[in-house]
Formats: sequence, structure tokens, C-alpha cells
Amino acid sequence: MWWKLGRMLTLFRKELLLAWAIVRDARTPWAAKLATVAAVLYVVSPIDLVPDWLVLLGWLDDGLIAYLLLQLAQKVVPPDLLAALKAKVGTRTGPVGR
Repeated sequence: MWWKLGRMLTLFRKELLLAWAIVRDARTPWAAKLATVAAVLYVVSPIDLVPDWLVLLGWLDDGLIAYLLLQLAQKVVPPDLLAALKAKVGTRTGPVGR
């Protein structure tokens, strides 16, 4: 069970690094940058569709909307640039399959 949690945290870290790379790269379309920034702002914003005091539902709401916005950002990035950014992120974090 612990190895699954470690693997999940590694994948989450890679997704965050990929989002950061998308925002920082000058070749990234503005729509992708905007979707990535919107995902981050939604998570940290006190205004939510489902309030965070509904513990599980509020957190799932934040996670789901952020995930969908990050997926949208990745769809907007040209495939060759996305592959290059994923390779760059992959070299920083080391192997995933441990």
C-alpha cells in the first residue's frame, strides 16, 4: 500500500512540474498558460463551487476542477512541445517505476 502512495505522490509531483514548465516556456500558447494559472487559482481561492467545509466533497471539487483545467492546458500545447516538456520534467524527477 505504501509503495502505491509513493508512486502517486511521484506522479503528482511530475504533474506539478509539468504545469510549471508549461507556464514558464515561451513557446507555450497563452490558452494553456491561462488554463494552468486558472487551475492553481481555483485550488487556492476561497471561492468554490462546493465549500471546503464539506470536507471530502469540497476537496474532490478542487481536485477535479484543477485536474480538468490541467488536462485542457495539455491539450492546447502542441504535441512536440508537450513531449519535450514531459521529457524535461522526467529527467528532473528520476525514474517513476521504483
